[in-house]
Amino acid sequence: MTLIKRLFSAFSGTPSSPELAIPSSLSLPAATLPTTAQFNDSEPSLPFDPLLTPLHQPTQLPSWLADEESLRDEGVLFGLADARPDGKVAQIRAYFGQLAAPLDEQIEQYTDKIGELNLFIEQRENRISTLRDQLSDLRDSQPSPNNLVRHGVSLILSVVLCIGNFYLIDETLRPIFPNRWITVGVFVAGMFNLFGRTSFFYETGTRLTGRRLIEELGLPLATSLFILVQALQSQSVAQAIGLVIFVFFLFLLAGKLLLSTLTALQTDLLTIRHNRQLALNKKQNLPAWEATIEQLSQEIDAIRAKKWPLVTALNHVQAEQTRLNTQRDGFVNLFISELELARSLRNRLTEQQREAMFK
Repeated sequence: MTLIKRLFSAFSGTPSSPELAIPSSLSLPAATLPTTAQFNDSEPSLPFDPLLTPLHQPTQLPSWLADEESLRDEGVLFGLADARPDGKVAQIRAYFGQLAAPLDEQIEQYTDKIGELNLFIEQRENRISTLRDQLSDLRDSQPSPNNLVRHGVSLILSVVLCIGNFYLIDETLRPIFPNRWITVGVFVAGMFNLFGRTSFFYETGTRLTGRRLIEELGLPLATSLFILVQALQSQSVAQAIGLVIFVFFLFLLAGKLLLSTLTALQTDLLTIRHNRQLALNKKQNLPAWEATIEQLSQEIDAIRAKKWPLVTALNHVQAEQTRLNTQRDGFVNLFISELELARSLRNRLTEQQREAMFK
């Protein structure tokens, strides 16, 4: 007969029967309490993994923890003795802590390994995302248009204009300056502005300043006035003025057109080179990047194949840890409930009744 049954027998005054039930508020289902056989087998059934350290056997199971009835008796004894339950509760928790220590170690190792595999997966997924963006950008890239033919024709026409302007100036200056090199110098001075790559006549949205106007118009105007003075000596005033106006605009338009056309041709050649490089990149990089993406995807699948067994094992270990914690809390609650019940009845017993309970 257990102590708790003896305690109730003392108040009922009748012999207790083996079938006397403990109040349901103080009992726990038998399934929540481990048996002696369960505690002797401390190694949970887990898949073998070389990363895990072997589980250690806990210390010998205390006799009062061997079954539910022994634990109830221990609680009643402490309640009748009016002793503090802290020591026994600490023993229960310490014993279950020994059982859970290998599980905690396994959980840490599984978590570290899974975190490492997740890092590998994240690195490869980031690489795949970068390659896909590059693939999309390269596929969407289209060859830039160019005006090579138009600018080529424009260059030929500007060269013809420059040649005609040179001979016109040469015919005007030859009576005064027979040396043709003087004509060449005057022609170059008026025709070409060497300060800028293009002219504001062929640009849009250009902000005009006094300095820019002097650079663009200074030499052509001065050269035109010089030709005017020389033309007045051999031609009429009307012819000289008409010649100067014509030459001045040739200086502004034909010369600047030639330089601007050369700049545009340079841009067209760079565009053609870029288009060729773009076609070469599409031919070489697209298959290589697609193959790399496929390889990285296979590596991710292989890593995930290694990861899921670890996740399954981790879930199993965590479930085992939860089960142990539940059993520990059940033991503690059962011990405390029996102790409190015995305390509440202790002062109502006579000395003879107390002695009879421990016989």
